[in-house]
Order: sequence, then structure tokens, then C-alpha cells
Amino acid sequence: MVGLFWIAEGDVYVGAKPAGLAPGVRLTPEGVLALGDGQSAMWPWEDVHALTVDDVPVKTLKRHVGAAVDMVLSVGFGSGDEAPRMTVRLADAEDTDTELTAYTAAAIGYSQREYDLSRTLLSRLTEGAGTLITTLTAMADWGRRHEGGSPRAAERERLLREWVAEAGG
Repeated sequence: MVGLFWIAEGDVYVGAKPAGLAPGVRLTPEGVLALGDGQSAMWPWEDVHALTVDDVPVKTLKRHVGAAVDMVLSVGFGSGDEAPRMTVRLADAEDTDTELTAYTAAAIGYSQREYDLSRTLLSRLTEGAGTLITTLTAMADWGRRHEGGSPRAAERERLLREWVAEAGG
């Protein structure tokens, strides 16, 4: 996991990688792929004019305490609550907004810096095909080399800054 992105086996997801019919959003060289029950669709990059995220949990002291309490309650009492979700908004060529759902990958939220860098990266991916392929390839290559682990915060931020620069900024 790097920022809002789950990178596994060379695949890049916004939020957690979905399992089964769970909702998710995958970024491919061809376009944005909505996965899961009720939101299965694909938008080619040339039709994607904006890609943003909402409802993303950002780390705060209150969130840290709340996550710890939730974990104790769910382990102790078998809570059936699902993981937190975020909304991925896609604006297409006709200025039609589509809301997609993805589970968040960070149990206690994302740092403000990772959130900001991830949003910038998503925005840059919609600005041009030339850097889009290079950036997604760099992200996927990193994922293939680092299967099974998430880097520390400083390394995640460094990677996000690197990918934002590759994507044109």
C-alpha cells in the first residue's frame, strides 16, 4: 500500500484490492475499471476527464483511539461491520459524474500528506496519455518488486512524490 493505492501483482487499485464481489477500482493502462457487484464497468482514459476521491479517512488522534476501540469491540464481540469505504468520482467526456465505491486500505486512515499526494497523482493521471502509461508502469513495477509489504510512511511519501513527478508535476 502506497497512499490511497493498493499495488499487488502489478495491478494498481484505488483503495484496497477487492475480493469476490466486493467493490473496487482498478487503474489499468487502458482505463479505469470498476469492479464488484453493481458497479462493473470500464472507462478508457481518453474518456476520463477527472478522477477524485471523497470520504477518505485521514489520520487524527480521535481516529487512532476510535480504531483501537473498534478493533477491541469487533474481536471481543464479533462485530460484522465492513471495512470503511471511500467514494471514487469519475467525470467522463460528457461531464457525467459516476460514483464508484472502494474499501479503504488503511485501517486507521491515511496521513494528510499521503492523501494530498494521492489526490494530486489521480488528477495528473487524467491529464495525458504519455505520462499515464509511464506512471502506471512504474507503480506496477514497484508492486511486483515489493509483494507482501507496505513501506514505512517516509518511503510511501517519497514514492508518491516520484510518481507525481513522472505524471507531469
